[in-house]
Amino acid sequence: MKLSEFKFDLPEALVAQHPAKNRDESRLMVVHRDSGKIEHRTFKDIIEYFGEGDVFVVNDTKVFPARLYGNKEKTGAKIEVFLLRELNKEIHLWDVLVDPARKIRVGNKLYFDDEGEVVAEVIDNTTSRGRTIKFLFDGSDEEFYKALHNLGETPLPRESITRDAEPADKERYQTIYAKHTGAVAAPSAGLHFTREVLKRLEIRGVEVVPVTLHVGLGTFRTVDVEDLTKHKMDSENFIVPAASATVVNRALDAKKRVCAVGTTSMRAMESSVSANSRLKANEGWTDRFIFPPYDFKIANTLLTNFHTPESTLMMMAAAFAGYELLIEAYNVAIKEKYKFFSYGDAMLIL
Repeated sequence: MKLSEFKFDLPEALVAQHPAKNRDESRLMVVHRDSGKIEHRTFKDIIEYFGEGDVFVVNDTKVFPARLYGNKEKTGAKIEVFLLRELNKEIHLWDVLVDPARKIRVGNKLYFDDEGEVVAEVIDNTTSRGRTIKFLFDGSDEEFYKALHNLGETPLPRESITRDAEPADKERYQTIYAKHTGAVAAPSAGLHFTREVLKRLEIRGVEVVPVTLHVGLGTFRTVDVEDLTKHKMDSENFIVPAASATVVNRALDAKKRVCAVGTTSMRAMESSVSANSRLKANEGWTDRFIFPPYDFKIANTLLTNFHTPESTLMMMAAAFAGYELLIEAYNVAIKEKYKFFSYGDAMLIL
């Protein structure tokens, strides 16, 4: 497929700037692949589509406050530093993006607090915006991460959410089951779940099991090649626990529904398929890029948000729903004024 086939006009007003007042009161579009039927529901209604023995696979990664602001030594210029991933825990070495990049060179020091306790030195250029920096910090590891947490800002995706982060985003831009810190963006399909919805699923006999995929900025990186086979995804770290694989495989053997909560859960599972098309325990890095046509091996149901034009997230949803059906669903979503992207509404593809 070609990049241009995923282009559509998305009215700016439909890109959600704030989340729904209550997580489980977002709208839910239900798309039936077998009949092409499209239903309009509320997220809390999702329990009606699942029952005894079905499984939800959630991504329990935790977003950390990855956006910092520092001042350059001597000039005092304000520099935004976006933490991407920690390369070496012992010496606090990080891959970062800097803005404005033209002002930052190897050897420059950045000061992040008035006391000068959190300082970083630029030690390498990686890309036009990318740098490798080393934090110079005298305290313990625990104190270092606490300082980063206090100084950092919730990393709302600037491509879609144009406002500044607010205090409420620290809790709201995080799933209620977030556990393992390492993501720079939330696995947004999971943002709709509440304790009540999870409890009601449990009462119906539905199991909820975790995988972990630390979402990186590569998830939102624009595709700049018309031929999708030429696009390269950034690698993201993931873990599929043995206990989760056991539950999923039991459901598959019993011909039950296995719902991937979000494209990140789906990517983790599709990166961990055994020779007999079952889920296996695994951990490592994945750069798997899923676009139509694609033969999904594990999940037979997908919960996802509405994504922006020409995004890799939309492409995976199209691979799962079928291209024509997904485009039809998106046209309906625009007509019915569904909200798009991270804080937007949800789509359940059955």
